Amino acid sequence: MELGFEMMTLFEKIYWVTALIASVILIILLLLTFIGGEMDEIDADVDTEIDGDTGIDFQFLSFKNLVGFFTIFGWSGIACLDSGLSRGITVLISVICGLLMMFAMAALFYYLSKLQSSGTLKLKNALNQVGEVYLTIGANRSNIGKVSISVQGTLRELEALTEEDKDLHQGDVVKVKDVTENGILIVQLLNN
Repeated sequence: MELGFEMMTLFEKIYWVTALIASVILIILLLLTFIGGEMDEIDADVDTEIDGDTGIDFQFLSFKNLVGFFTIFGWSGIACLDSGLSRGITVLISVICGLLMMFAMAALFYYLSKLQSSGTLKLKNALNQVGEVYLTIGANRSNIGKVSISVQGTLRELEALTEEDKDLHQGDVVKVKDVTENGILIVQLLNN
C-alpha cells in the first residue's frame, strides 16, 4: 500500500486520509455507544419539573454528525475518483453525500431522543383524572387514604385527601381537583 499511496495525487491522498481517519473515529464511537460510553452528552439528573421542556432540539452540527460527514465524504470521493469523474464533480458529489449523511444522523438522533421517557411521575398530570378509592379517605381531610388512578399512562395507587363531608370508601369514583405541595391528591366524589 505504501507504494500505491505515494503514487497518488495530493487530491486522492486527501480523500483517502479523510476516509480512513473518519472511519476509525466512527468505529470507536460505535463501540463506545454499544458498551455504554457517550461523548456528546452529559447525563445529569434534575429533580425539578420544567414546564416548558420540549426535549432535545434537532442538532445538525454535532461531533457524531461531523464524523459521519467526513466518513461518507471520504468514501464517496474515493468512489467518484475510482469511477474516473472529474475533481469538481467528485468534490460536489462527496459534499452532497456528506451533508445527506449529517442530515440523516441528526434526524435519527432527534427521533430517537423523542422515544426516551424520563419515567418521572409528575403529579400535576393527575389533575382532572378520574379514579377509584382504594383505601378509605377520611372526611374533611381527616385521614389520608389511597386512590387507584391512571397518570401518564400507568395505573398508580396514590395518597389522597378529600374535602367531602363524609368518608370516601373503597369503590367510590373520584376526580382529582388539586395536588398539595407534598404530593397528596385532593379528590372529590363523583358518584353518590
